[in-house]
Amino acid sequence: MKKFLIFSAVGAVLIISLVLTVQYIRYKHTKSFSPEEEVVYEESGLKLRVLYNRPYKKGREIFGALVPYGKVWRTGANEATLFETNKPLTIEGKKLPPGKYSLWTIPDSVTWTVIFNSEHGQWGVNSKMEANRDPALDVLSVPVPAVKQERVFEQFTIRFEKMGEEVEMILLWDQTVVDVPIEY
Repeated sequence: MKKFLIFSAVGAVLIISLVLTVQYIRYKHTKSFSPEEEVVYEESGLKLRVLYNRPYKKGREIFGALVPYGKVWRTGANEATLFETNKPLTIEGKKLPPGKYSLWTIPDSVTWTVIFNSEHGQWGVNSKMEANRDPALDVLSVPVPAVKQERVFEQFTIRFEKMGEEVEMILLWDQTVVDVPIEY
């Protein structure tokens, strides 16, 4: 009986190790298609940080197709995009307290809705491939213009740029550019 328990315990450990190894390999494989990126903006005591995954266009039609218009998007790939600020911000006249947020968007052809949600760290979609976001935890939601242009951005990109007295968080992918003005 004692040998049976020892073999059972060893077998369970091996099975758990195998499952964790397979999950890790799948995770790393997924990340290779949409690599993780961290973007940081620091000035005058303000620190903004975005952690997101950067999918590629790969010849696909992006907005209105792969990323449908009018539906919540995780704003990248894999995990929900993380937005962090150490100071209070004003975005389109609305206040965002310091903290960590998941960043979601609702793309449309001329206007996007940018959403900051207090839940963060979750995978970006659920088992039905829908946004893994609880709307009850939305802290801020603002409309911003989307501009279609000639240039094509192959890989989804988020960056910060100083514009006068404010900072812009810029989202770029395919032929779409979205500027989110941030005052602090």
